[in-house]
Amino acid sequence: MTMSEEGQLKEAISTLKETGVRITPQRHAILEYLIDSMAHPTADDIYKALEGKFPNMSVATVYNNLRVFREVGLVKELTYGDASSRFDFVTTDHYHVICDGCGKIVDFHYPGLDEVEQLASHVTGFKVNNHRMEIYGTCSDCSVKETH
Repeated sequence: MTMSEEGQLKEAISTLKETGVRITPQRHAILEYLIDSMAHPTADDIYKALEGKFPNMSVATVYNNLRVFREVGLVKELTYGDASSRFDFVTTDHYHVICDGCGKIVDFHYPGLDEVEQLASHVTGFKVNNHRMEIYGTCSDCSVKETH
């Protein structure tokens, strides 16, 4: 883990402690995996990655912990179509570019869209809480496969 990832992990653990959530070895490992992973894993991906380290852990344990993390605002659950939910450790506001071929999700930062919330609020009178944008296309790996 990089220094910034270690800082994120410490901050996440502090947030959990402040909300009365006990830090179990499994919770610690799941958080660490989410912070370390840029692949937006499913609960099953996380389970498979950690089952060797925690043979008694079930997929239900992973789901329950992800729910706790989501409720305290550490994790976002990404639902795209019929595919399994993917989980993203909350860092800065960002968007997702999603491959139509393989389903890979890549983070995309574009702060300019924050103005859209202000405009929407001004035009409609709504108090805007958040927004979500997804961009769909074909990743470079799938593009190479298509040309062969």
